[in-house]
Amino acid sequence: MIAGVSPHLFEETDLIRSITRHDFYEFVAEFFEDFASEEFIPNWHIPYLCSILQEAAERVFRREPNPGDIVVNIPPGTTKSTVCSIMFPAWVWTRMPEAQFITSSYTNSVALDLALKCRDLVWSEKYRRCFPEIELRQDQHVKSYFRTTAGGCRYTVGVGGQVQGMHGHFLIVDDPIDPERAVSEVELKTVARWMSRTLPTRKVATYKQIAPTILVMQRLHLQDPSQLLLDRGGVQHICLPGELTEDVNPPELADQYVDGLLDPVKMPRSVLDRLLEELGEVGYTGQVLQHPIPEGGSIFKADLITIATPPTDIIWQEIIRYWDKAGTPGGGKRTAGVKMGLDRQGHYWILHVVKGQWGMEQRERHIRQTAEVDGRGVRVFVEQEPGSGGKDSAEWTVKGLAGFTAAADRVGQAEGNKIARAGPYASQVNIGNVFMVPGEWNREYLDELRVFPQGRFSDQVDGSSGAFNKLFRKKIMAGGWPK
Repeated sequence: MIAGVSPHLFEETDLIRSITRHDFYEFVAEFFEDFASEEFIPNWHIPYLCSILQEAAERVFRREPNPGDIVVNIPPGTTKSTVCSIMFPAWVWTRMPEAQFITSSYTNSVALDLALKCRDLVWSEKYRRCFPEIELRQDQHVKSYFRTTAGGCRYTVGVGGQVQGMHGHFLIVDDPIDPERAVSEVELKTVARWMSRTLPTRKVATYKQIAPTILVMQRLHLQDPSQLLLDRGGVQHICLPGELTEDVNPPELADQYVDGLLDPVKMPRSVLDRLLEELGEVGYTGQVLQHPIPEGGSIFKADLITIATPPTDIIWQEIIRYWDKAGTPGGGKRTAGVKMGLDRQGHYWILHVVKGQWGMEQRERHIRQTAEVDGRGVRVFVEQEPGSGGKDSAEWTVKGLAGFTAAADRVGQAEGNKIARAGPYASQVNIGNVFMVPGEWNREYLDELRVFPQGRFSDQVDGSSGAFNKLFRKKIMAGGWPK
């Protein structure tokens, strides 16, 4: 017995070693705070990802053929790099000290930061106490390339960098594209060439059919590296959007979402709202929802909307404010009121948009105040959802608009498809027959159109579709406007 050292420490060390060597998630939970500057906050997706990586590692340990590479699409800020790039190599070495890793990210600086944290973990007092057999060689000990005395190594390189002479039992690619340069065709082609021609040749010779490629990234483009591997086929695809969507894969994982959120603690709606504001609808749809939008891929060609101030002599045939309502404050849905006008020449004008996440009383107050600002010359319509609840809600709003021309607009089951309802309005947008008054709300309105129907919100589109359909029906009933 070592003098001054409690025997309980040895018992604890043996217990930690025994448990964590055979359970990667337990390893993550146990050693996370030994190198990270933040508290470990568990969420269901972390043990799930750990189980996927452990299954892949166990096959390598048994020298079994790789059934398919792994593609994980998940938002930033979800501990993905910590699990996959920092802790996974350190855990694998506890079972396979000779394991060799090639790890990469979109720049050397990002890749090196992850490498340094991995090295810090292996150097930590607890890790060395639990796994004394894992030693780093002093003669090959730099951030970008360090080796174990058993022959294992972690080689770090920026995507597109040199990997000649290096081979891996595991190839880990963590965010291979810079979000700021995702739309660059040159960048996409460079990464695609490196991942399809260079990286696959860097597997340990006797593990060509065994070594897996693990790609972890947020979606940034329809032709990003995720799509490259998915198109190749035979991959295990895990897709975990920040909010519950139809893109969750495997589909049964949708049951793990709480209130429609992947991680309600680290990524609550307040955080998602801030990300939406920072990234815009297009960036949010790709990076958070994992559904990149193709150039011109929406049913709306939003860039064909002309931003202009109406002429002073313009003659309005009709002006409408149409409301698409939501009833839960902070619940992820918004209420939006779109004010749209039709001029004498048959042009449609978006005159104003008001939107917010309000409770019922606050929402009804906003609707009434907006009507007072618009004036009695603007007719108000409120979308009435199918069912008795939708009818009661719409009638309540109309009652609150006493003194104004207001009516509920019943949306039948046949009309309930948002894409179908938006089609007629999209047709006018796409021929350049829609104009928009300048305002601070313009960007969010156009962004929503650009990503519809995949975006987080559709309330402004729904309000616009409702207003357009009302104006168009009036035009038809009037027999068209004189030329």
